[in-house]
Amino acid sequence: MTMDSQRESNLRLRGRRLLIARAAWLAWVVLVVGLFVASLPANFEHRRTVCTQAACADVQLTPEQAQAFQALGLSVDFIAAYSIAIDVVFAAVHFAIALVIFARRSDDWLALFVAFALLTFGMVTYSDGQSLDPLAAGHPAWRLPIQFITFIGSVSMLTFFYIFPNGQFVPRWTRWLAILWIVNEALAYFFPDSPLSSNTWPPLLSTLVSTGFIGASLFAQVYRYRRVSDPVQRQQTKWVVFGVTVALGGFLGGRLGLVLLILIIPSLEQNPLFLLAAGTALPLFLLLIPLSIGLAILHSRLWDIDIIIRRTLVYSVLSGLLALVYFGSVVVLQAVFSAVGGQRSEPVIILSTLAIVVLFAPLRRRVQNVIDKRFYRHKYDAQKVLEQFAATARDEVDLNKLTDRLVAVVEETMQPAHVSLWLKDSNAKSQRREGVRQ
Repeated sequence: MTMDSQRESNLRLRGRRLLIARAAWLAWVVLVVGLFVASLPANFEHRRTVCTQAACADVQLTPEQAQAFQALGLSVDFIAAYSIAIDVVFAAVHFAIALVIFARRSDDWLALFVAFALLTFGMVTYSDGQSLDPLAAGHPAWRLPIQFITFIGSVSMLTFFYIFPNGQFVPRWTRWLAILWIVNEALAYFFPDSPLSSNTWPPLLSTLVSTGFIGASLFAQVYRYRRVSDPVQRQQTKWVVFGVTVALGGFLGGRLGLVLLILIIPSLEQNPLFLLAAGTALPLFLLLIPLSIGLAILHSRLWDIDIIIRRTLVYSVLSGLLALVYFGSVVVLQAVFSAVGGQRSEPVIILSTLAIVVLFAPLRRRVQNVIDKRFYRHKYDAQKVLEQFAATARDEVDLNKLTDRLVAVVEETMQPAHVSLWLKDSNAKSQRREGVRQ
C-alpha cells in the first residue's frame, strides 16, 4: 500500500463507526438549526427595540440612527428584518455547503469535521452568539448550551486550518497552539470574568492574541503546501488560503476604509444608507471562506486556482492604482481650477474619468507583466520564448534553422525528456529532427 493510499484509508469511516458519525452529525444539525430558527422571533423583537442606554449592542439602533432611517421612509421593523435576513443568508450558505459536503463525503472523517465546523460557526459563532442571546434571555436554561455551541464552533473552525487537508497537525507544534486556543476560548466563554479570560484583557492585547492564532493557522497552511502536500493537496491548500486571504483582506480592508471615510467625512457615521451598505458588504466578504473550503474539498481537480489567483492579483493591484490616480487627479485638478477660476467640479470629474479610461489598458499590461515576473516566472519566461519564436518564424526562410529552433523552443518551454519532429517533403519522404534533453 502506498503512503497516499494509506493516508486516504486512515481518513475513511466504515461500518458501525460511519453510522454513528452520521447519526451524531445529523443530531447536531437538528440542535443547531432548531435553536437558530427558534431564536428568530426573539431576535427580531430585540433588534426592533431602539436602544436608549449608554452602551448599545451592535445589532440595535440608536435613536439618532432610527430617526435617520425613518426620514428615508425605512421603518425600524424593516431595518431589523433586513439585518436578520443578512444573518440568515450567512447561515444558509454555511449550512448548504456543510450539507453538500456531508451528502458527498460523509465517509471521510475530515470532511465530516469540516461540515460540522462550517455549520456551527456559520449559524452561531459568527455572531458571537448574539443571534441566540435573546432566546437565552427568555429561556435561561438554554444559556449554557448556547455558550457551549458557540465555543465549539470557534475551536473547531480554527482547528480545521491546522489539520487540513490530511487530518494531521503540520508542523507538529501546531497541536499545542490548538490546545492553547481551546483553553483561551473556554476561559472566554465559561469564565468571562477570570483574569485569565481574554474578555478582561485590554482590547489591543486580545486582538493581537486572536490575530496571532489566525496568522499561525495560515502559516501552517503555507508550510504544509511547501514541505508536505502532494499535488492534489496543494491545489486544495491554494483554494483555502486564497479564500481566507481574500475574505479577511476584504473584511479588514473594508473596515479600515470605513474608518478612513468616517474620519474624512464625519457625517457618514450617521448616514443610514452608508451604514446599511457597510452592514451588507462586510459579511459577504467572509462568505468566501466557506465557499473556498467547499471547493477545496469537493472540486479540487476541476478548476485551476492559479488562474484565479493571478487575475485577482492583477485586478486588485490595478484597482488600487486606478483609485489612487483618480483621487489624486481629482485633488490636483480641483486645486488648479480653484486657483484659476473658482470651483469647477464637473470638468474635474470628466478629466479624471478620461484619464482612468486611457490608463486602464496599458496599466493592466504593466501590472500583469510585473506580477508574472515576480510570481509566475517560469510561465512568463515560456511565454516570452514563444513570442520570440513567433517573430523568428515570420522572418526565417531556412527550413533547417527553423526546425532546429522549434525543437529548442519545445525543450525550453515544456522540458520533455525527448523531442522528435517529423516533416514531410514534396517527395513524400520524411525528414526528422530530434532533440534529447540532457
